[in-house]
Parts: sequence; C-alpha cells; structure tokens
Amino acid sequence: MIRTTALAVLLAACFSATAAEQAKAPVDLAKAKQIAETVCVACHGADGNSPASTNPNIAGQGPEYLHKQLTNFKPVGDKPPQRASAIMGGMVAALSEEDMKSLSVYFSQQKLKPAVAKDEKLIAEGQKLWRKGDFEKGIPACAGCHGAAGAGLPAQYPALAGQYAEYTEDQLKKFRNDERANDPEKMMRMIAAKLSDHQMKAVAEYASGLR
Repeated sequence: MIRTTALAVLLAACFSATAAEQAKAPVDLAKAKQIAETVCVACHGADGNSPASTNPNIAGQGPEYLHKQLTNFKPVGDKPPQRASAIMGGMVAALSEEDMKSLSVYFSQQKLKPAVAKDEKLIAEGQKLWRKGDFEKGIPACAGCHGAAGAGLPAQYPALAGQYAEYTEDQLKKFRNDERANDPEKMMRMIAAKLSDHQMKAVAEYASGLR
C-alpha cells in the first residue's frame, strides 16, 4: 500500500504540468452544454448521470481525468488511441481540444446522482479490499489511490464513489484482459490481474455506495 500510494503521488506530480497547461485552454461552457445535450445525452445523460449502468456516470468527475479519457479515445498521428472504443472513438472524432476541455469542465460541475449499493455481503467484502487490500495476493488498498471516500485524485485517478457497480466491474475486467490499457505504469492492469471475479464484484458494489 505504501509503494502504491507513493507512486500515486509521484504520478500526480508528473501530470501537474500537463494539468496546468490544460487549465490555460479556453472553456466554452455554453457550447459544451449544447454538445452534452445533443451528442453525449444518449449514453451519459445531458447532466452526466447515465441512464444505463453500462455507461459511467461522469457528473462531478475530475475535469483533468475526464479530459485525459477524451484525449485517450483519439488517435495521435499514426498511433492508435490509447483507449480503444468504437463508440467513443466516433464521438470524439469531431471534437476539438477546446471542445474536450470545455466538456470536461462542464461535466465536472454537474451534480452526481449516485448509484446505490444493495448487497450487504458484497459491501462488507468490498470494504475490506477498499480499505486494506489483500496482502496475501499482493493487492493494495483501493483507498491508496481512489481515496477513503472514493473521491479519487482528480488529475489521474477517477472518483468511484456512486459509480454504477456494473460499470466499475466491467472496467476491472477490461484492465485484467488488456482490453483497456490507458492506466499509468500499467498499475490497474497489474492489480486487476490479481483480483478474482468475486473480488471485482465486491469492490465495485462497495464503491457504488460510497459518498
């Protein structure tokens, strides 16, 4: 846990310069609202609260993290996108850098309508993983990067509090299967590789109930 937390701090410092540069980019919230209501609405809702658990809630998410994800869905030159998604790739294709920055700020300012954790047994198991990890399997505590209350580290690690459990579980599986590979230093891929399906479901359920 100590090593993971130290790495989180180091990575945050490395990305601080990038975040500072992004902060200088112009923001057009009126245009972002229009894009949200016409392009993003079907999957994420006009206010970032997704109507389906297969798509993430992005309301209240850190703007730096949102911007990174949007950027990662775009190819750079001849290189493929860092985060592969046929749907999101098509959505961001027509977005400019200013559009992505504006959308990131816009959705970060929306109020999250959090998901609800329901399975008490899974919640209890997920809480242990979140707070302490699994020493025997070399799994660090989720709280080391995502915070005790799931608020995340905005520039690099997403807020997971109130996220749909189904979506979080799906992303963990994608990390494990190398279907998602835009995590810094392969951190999530290495952690997910050690998690069982049951542990993924438990920690996802617990995170959905965090506030």
